[in-house]
Amino acid sequence: MLPVEFIERMRQQLGGEADLLFQSLEQQPVTSIRLNDKQDVLTFDCDIDEVPWQEDGYYLSERPVFTLDPLFHAGCYYVQEASSMFLQQALEQYVTRDAVVLDLCAAPGGKSTLLSQYLGQGGLLISNEVVRQRVFILSENIQKWGNGNTIVTHNSPAQFGEQCTNLFDCVVVDAPCSGEGMFRKDPQARDEWSPYAVQQCAERQRSILLDVWDALRPGGVLIYSTCTFNREENEENVQWIAECLGAEVLPLACDPEWGITEGQPGYHFYPHRAKGEGFYICALRKTPEDYAPFRPKLARSAGKQQAVNSDYIRIARTWLQHPENWAIRQSDRFLTAYPLHYRELIEWFSAHFTCVLLGFGLGEERGRTIAPQHSVSMLKDLRREAFPQVALSQEQALAYLRTEALMIDNMSVGLVLLTYENVPLGFAKNVGNRLNNLYPNEWRIRKL
Repeated sequence: MLPVEFIERMRQQLGGEADLLFQSLEQQPVTSIRLNDKQDVLTFDCDIDEVPWQEDGYYLSERPVFTLDPLFHAGCYYVQEASSMFLQQALEQYVTRDAVVLDLCAAPGGKSTLLSQYLGQGGLLISNEVVRQRVFILSENIQKWGNGNTIVTHNSPAQFGEQCTNLFDCVVVDAPCSGEGMFRKDPQARDEWSPYAVQQCAERQRSILLDVWDALRPGGVLIYSTCTFNREENEENVQWIAECLGAEVLPLACDPEWGITEGQPGYHFYPHRAKGEGFYICALRKTPEDYAPFRPKLARSAGKQQAVNSDYIRIARTWLQHPENWAIRQSDRFLTAYPLHYRELIEWFSAHFTCVLLGFGLGEERGRTIAPQHSVSMLKDLRREAFPQVALSQEQALAYLRTEALMIDNMSVGLVLLTYENVPLGFAKNVGNRLNNLYPNEWRIRKL
């Protein structure tokens, strides 16, 4: 049952069209995925249609059990609402691929993986999540995506505004909201909705935007979005940004056939019009002016790093297709790699912010040798020829992802790279009388 006051509000907002919205909210939600460029083949046993505003996005006529697909765990695709994939259009129209971007409210990672793929190796993404319980699933999804161009942080919006003045070319704020667009997908969202919750969310959104605003450089682009319908959290907040913070609302090109509704300002995705869940998005350009560009400054003590074992570095570089693109640092027994082009900025973040992930984990000292960390197997720059490879069946792959013991004949002794459908899943070690499963325990499949 839809909340009565929500119905009244939507009738005022949409007029006679509101009944079509209410009907759509009683239907089954749409299932959509976005492909990683790790793989360009769809293997789902159902009808598939393209998401018109995202070239890598697809609708599935049925929702499969994604847990049973090893390719899902390998980061070959992300299950993401089609509406939110429209972020791609805003990026293509206003953000260059060498940009430094902040995804402020990033968990679980749908928009961050899209941003990471858009930027490629030319740009840098700082993917932040303020809720500690959610930051680790964000880090997992970023690692599985495999680009290595992302820092995952756990900090407040105010910390970015205070310490990163004029740094970011683009800030993406997918703001916590009242969740009206999720009503057909999440019954709890209906139960928790109230006019008071809408008001509280709108005020919280303005607080977040105000806190982070100084981190966006003049002339930079803010992309603001919510998964709700009401004007308080959408148009009114955008008008407040433009009038009080100083920004120009930017138009986004849309094909009329996509069913997107132009707001005043911004763009609405109503599920009775556009194929997807409820969503709102608006792009704004911060008022251009002369400014002092951000310059990362490391204190001498902060800049000092642990001495690295040159033999370990040499070995670890053989695991990468393009080792010249990566800077490597050592912390205790762990090696970490991140884009060399952004080395100074990344090391500044490491010294000043709570960083859960810097680029990717490269190696770990074990005894008198160095072993690859699991994230190396997810990396697109992995040089697979560096390891003996063993192809798994679906049954074997799922057993591996449950961290169970495997029995495989004629396998090389030592470290091996396990694959499924020619896509890496992770490492295992054959010690002769047993196979040590090295899949991260915290990532394992717990239930089927």
